[in-house]
Amino acid sequence: MSGDARKTAEGLAYLSGFGNEHGSEAVPGALPHGRNAPQRAPLGLYAEQLSGSAFTEPRASNRRSWLYRIRPSAAHPAFTRTDNGTLRTAPFTETVPGPNRLRWNPLPEPPAGTDFLAGLWTLGGNGDASQRTGIAVHLYHANASMERVFSDADGELLIVPERGGLLLRTEFGLLHVEPGRIALIPRGVRFRVELLDPAPEGGSGARGYVCENYGAPFQLPDLGPIGANGLANARDFLAPVAAYEDVEGPVEVVNKFCGNLWTATYDHSPLDVVAWHGNHVPYVYDLHRFNVIGSISYDHPDPSIFTVLTSPSDTPGLAGVDFVVFAPRWLVGEDTFRPPYFHRNVMSEYMGLIEGAYDAKAEGFVPGGGSLHNMMSAHGPDEETFLRASAAELEPQKIDDGLAFMFETRWPVTATAQAARADHLQRGYDDVWKGLGRHFRPAG
Repeated sequence: MSGDARKTAEGLAYLSGFGNEHGSEAVPGALPHGRNAPQRAPLGLYAEQLSGSAFTEPRASNRRSWLYRIRPSAAHPAFTRTDNGTLRTAPFTETVPGPNRLRWNPLPEPPAGTDFLAGLWTLGGNGDASQRTGIAVHLYHANASMERVFSDADGELLIVPERGGLLLRTEFGLLHVEPGRIALIPRGVRFRVELLDPAPEGGSGARGYVCENYGAPFQLPDLGPIGANGLANARDFLAPVAAYEDVEGPVEVVNKFCGNLWTATYDHSPLDVVAWHGNHVPYVYDLHRFNVIGSISYDHPDPSIFTVLTSPSDTPGLAGVDFVVFAPRWLVGEDTFRPPYFHRNVMSEYMGLIEGAYDAKAEGFVPGGGSLHNMMSAHGPDEETFLRASAAELEPQKIDDGLAFMFETRWPVTATAQAARADHLQRGYDDVWKGLGRHFRPAG
């Protein structure tokens, strides 16, 4: 299957633009014109609306798509509860939130036959999924393609691969995402994850990170004084063209609802949308296309300048979650300590590494791993990085050997019990800063 999946993935076409009113049909004539729900939809299809926002939300934030499908979504049997595995949902009450800095190595390799859904492992989060506030931070590891179909009623899923490519078969069509790219699956959209490369013997075919956003859907940040251009360009976000499965026979469909997994066996594939139009759509984005904005005089800009996507809250500028990327960039600041500065933040920061090395940590922070610095927890570069940066000749410097990211959220992140007790939790993380000694020299 993986060879076929890669061939399919590399031949995909896309629709360009973030938040656009896209339309696509896999069969000519399947998409009606002039109305959304004609008396008889074309080609004997069913017309169905998928609402990602309330009907009366302002036009700028309203999300909905019309789907023209072989069977309506209503045609399914009752769901029954199934085991949640290592997947957890807010509110997180297994432990108490704490001020200690935490860092994890990558997830251990999964058992054979682990698909994307079974391989989701929750590190922690905040808020309350049933109240549509907060986030969950998940990691995934998988060595098998999904045969079942999954949807998440609790929130949208921002998928950040670190190892191994994925083919995402969604109701809207197909998406190809590799490490260095991200994919966004909107709330309620059904999809299946196939691995593009065969898993090595006893190893993991795919691994990465997921931000489950319970709050307002991700949007592009306002640019303010930056002006009309910069950061992530809307044209670089790619939505799928329509593709459908006309499959008769049993298909397991798993639905995440208010923190629990529910399963039902359909007598057909629910990925049977022949045409669609709207703006509640999945998409992919290449992080290497991020237009980095930085200082050309002095000082290190705040990391908010690296925001790719933001989920706004009711307080302007205070995000439910920001997705921030530290992409390749030039550093040219004069008389400037160039690595990320020492910091205590009212926001909470979960950081992961996709490739290479992170310029604030000389060791210990590796691809597939991550760190959590909750609100007001002091953090910054380690001793080796501090000493090297303090003594460096400040020539123009290209940072191009790493790709790191951050989920930055307004509330503390409470670790799950499995994360707080994990074997791959790094003990002694505080020792990173132990060597930062006294350099004070009073004048005179």
